[in-house]
Amino acid sequence: MGSFFKSCACVRQNRCSHPYSIRYRDASGRQREETGHATQQAALDRLTKVYKEKRSTPRAQADLKREIGKQRFGEYSSTWLTRQRHYAPGSVRAVRQVLNSQILPVLESRRMKTFTATVVDDFIMSMEERSVGLAAQQSAFDTLKKILLDARRRGGITEDPFEGVIPPEYTPRKIDIPSLDEIHELKSAGSDGLRLVIDLMSGCGLRNGEAFAANLERMVADDVYRITEQIEGKTRRRAPLKHRKFGEFRETPMPWAVRESLLRYEKEHGTDANGYLLRTQRSPYWAHTTLEYQWGAAKKRAGVTRRLTTYSLRHFFASNCLTKGIPITDVAEWMGHRNINMTFKIYRHLMPASIGRAAKLLNEGL
Repeated sequence: MGSFFKSCACVRQNRCSHPYSIRYRDASGRQREETGHATQQAALDRLTKVYKEKRSTPRAQADLKREIGKQRFGEYSSTWLTRQRHYAPGSVRAVRQVLNSQILPVLESRRMKTFTATVVDDFIMSMEERSVGLAAQQSAFDTLKKILLDARRRGGITEDPFEGVIPPEYTPRKIDIPSLDEIHELKSAGSDGLRLVIDLMSGCGLRNGEAFAANLERMVADDVYRITEQIEGKTRRRAPLKHRKFGEFRETPMPWAVRESLLRYEKEHGTDANGYLLRTQRSPYWAHTTLEYQWGAAKKRAGVTRRLTTYSLRHFFASNCLTKGIPITDVAEWMGHRNINMTFKIYRHLMPASIGRAAKLLNEGL
């Protein structure tokens, strides 16, 4: 079942105050050691509990845990990625790129059961030594964390490999926000389709691919637009929203100008059989190449020389919300951010002076 002992050098260990330690093998067959048990009975009780848990674990489950623990990281990460059926094709490509460029060259041959916090720390240090940028470090760390926590949940890793680990801290660079005049100039110089994309991204905070899937059926109220899917920018195929599964959606406020833009485009160009608005002569959907070409042409015709990308339109949406006093939690939800911390890092400087405002409000109550 296991053993209990004291590691002190006291002559009469049964009377000294040092704690007892126990040693046993867990369900995956790995030898474990714990300390901190005040009495011999406490150590025995813990061993009994471990033994019962081990006996109650079905043999097939224990064998699976051992098999996962023996797998190399490269093999496990490959099978893990195939199980992420909710990932859009673009997300799969991004994960593969991170694995191949940052993680596998360092960790591909390591067995899953050997991952500890020290191994993760060493991996972070290896990226620092290779002068990997902080954004790439954080992306690699997040991907590694998903894979290792999945293996731990399935029993292949017994200890938390992230306990005490300090993750890479990425601070986004200063963002470029277009002015309202620049947006109007770009809309005037662009095609009807580009104007619709600009309105959806700057007015409702949609991502590129979400704007490509523009559909009148998503206008669930006069002032609410429901985002249910995106058009994957390279394959031109329908895909679930980022960080979500098919069937999941989010809703965003729809300004009157955006509603009019959708209705005007439908009136002038119609829709396909499924209600989608944007299409090209060769494809039923827009793609990144379509947007990049039209955006570049509109910038040139409008004389806009600043370093603005289509993603700058999302920044305009966030800026417009926050400077109007809309809570950042709402903005993060409308934009589809999975982690509000990233929203806060990027847009904190756009929020009104909350500390000074709070001081004035508190003073009124004193």
